[in-house]
Amino acid sequence: MRARLTVTTIVINAITVPEGAGDELARRFAARAGAVDDQEGFEGFELLRPVDGRDQWLVMTRWRDKAAFEAWFNSQAFQHGHAQANAEGARPVSVASEVWTYEVEL
Repeated sequence: MRARLTVTTIVINAITVPEGAGDELARRFAARAGAVDDQEGFEGFELLRPVDGRDQWLVMTRWRDKAAFEAWFNSQAFQHGHAQANAEGARPVSVASEVWTYEVEL
């Protein structure tokens, strides 16, 4: 078996969204589409809307490795993007979130 030089890392932010707030959450993400595209090691992004009655939306990002995600998470770009959303005075569109991190095995 060949050793892997890098391990693709998937980071999922499971966001609990109250009824009626999903469209606003999607709008906010669409407004920032591409904001992370130029980050070193970033490979992709998906916003998943639940269709089975759940209230958790999933924000799924794909990174070259865990170090690339951590560098972005600790960057001023991350802090700026999240501070800007909070500073707009808009009401929150989530009531909770959990971050899950996985490595692609196959």
